[in-house]
Amino acid sequence: MDIRNLKLFRHLAGSLHFSRTSQACYITPSALTRVIQRLESDLGKKLFLRDNRSVELTPAGIAFKKYSDDVLGRWARLNDELSSEDILEGELSLYCSVTAAYGILPNIMARYRKAHPSVKIHLETGDAAKALVKLSNQDSDMVIAARPDVLSKDLVFKTLAQTPLVFIAPLQYPEIIIKKAGSIDWEKTPLIIPDHGLSRDRIDKWFAKENFIPNIYSQVAGNEAIIVMVSLGCGIGLIPRMVLEKSSFFDRVKILDKTPQMPPFVIGLCTRKKSLTNSRIKALWNIAN
Repeated sequence: MDIRNLKLFRHLAGSLHFSRTSQACYITPSALTRVIQRLESDLGKKLFLRDNRSVELTPAGIAFKKYSDDVLGRWARLNDELSSEDILEGELSLYCSVTAAYGILPNIMARYRKAHPSVKIHLETGDAAKALVKLSNQDSDMVIAARPDVLSKDLVFKTLAQTPLVFIAPLQYPEIIIKKAGSIDWEKTPLIIPDHGLSRDRIDKWFAKENFIPNIYSQVAGNEAIIVMVSLGCGIGLIPRMVLEKSSFFDRVKILDKTPQMPPFVIGLCTRKKSLTNSRIKALWNIAN
């Protein structure tokens, strides 16, 4: 079977979303559908169950994913064996947030490209909270992510930077903050919080520790969305300072003083332990610092 088709199938098996996979893999939804239909025809089995609301793997699809993972792993190892010791070739996929792409990645990738110009880099940017999911779904070889409180045993992590979490408020709408005895009334002041990810874990633990019911105005995906909502006067939010400093809305919000201190984010390069046998991945791992 065609390696490209196996990669498309594996990505779809991870995303379970035809539109997302077609966008990420630079293929039209109709062309992606035809690829899947050809695979199903070759196998004589349905790989996905789909309706207007969801996409799911069938038992045959689950079995075929194991097969595709094995074949693609063997393909990567073969490319390594066929490459000379001094000249690395093939592809390397990397996922990170836009902030990391601007602030962390350039220095690392400049050195990597200089050392290994024949390696083709596929970079995808998006919500930082999805980075480790991308890695576990094998949609990316490596990711730049915030280290979780508990790191999976099958992953390795190399620290690159650290950034504090800060509460921000709008500059133009100071009335959004409701005070109680001279301090922020956290039960009445509206909050913009992430709908998932490490920031959400941090703030949920704080809610539980303080034992109060927060006034949540909105739950959104992505730190940039939080900054925009805050700048519009919808509430206050918690974000990594590194993201704020790179944001085009930096001058529309302010960092609040005398707020609860959350554990900082440790930002780093992350990959699967077994992926370090891949010479392209290992080379980037060794260059990163």
